[in-house]
Amino acid sequence: MKKVPAQSGGQENRKNRIVMMILLAVLLMSFSLFFGERKESSIIIVKFPSGVELEAEVADTPEKLLFGLAFRDELPPNGGMIYIFEQNGLHRLQTREYRFPVDMIWVDESHHVVHMLAHAEPCTKDPCPMYGPPPEDARYIIQVESGFLEKSGVVVDDELKYTLRM
Repeated sequence: MKKVPAQSGGQENRKNRIVMMILLAVLLMSFSLFFGERKESSIIIVKFPSGVELEAEVADTPEKLLFGLAFRDELPPNGGMIYIFEQNGLHRLQTREYRFPVDMIWVDESHHVVHMLAHAEPCTKDPCPMYGPPPEDARYIIQVESGFLEKSGVVVDDELKYTLRM
């Protein structure tokens, strides 16, 4: 009969407790994510040189940054989402689990359009394509319903005006 060192049994119990604590933490975070109190989204009004205004919901939570417009059936008229990155860079996005095509606008730190993409298709199967990067650094990406680029008449180098809606 072979003896098992007491230490390995203790280590196994410790590993089990750690795994259980991690699973519990994930469960609690998931619960708060889906059932916790929702704060009202921040809205930035983006005004284009043509006079068209867009009410852009700010992607300001980890869920919005991760999922974007995924699982939504539509956007409100003249609505969209704006991603504000901490640093300028060659940022990219994808349309995983989107239910409608979107136009994308990359904007630099001085609020000038540096790149645009019309009609990015929704992606429901992996691997999903990444859209971007822009040819130069951007600080913001705005996503809107497909057709917005044409309707608004936006072009590269246009300067956009931002106003925070209170």
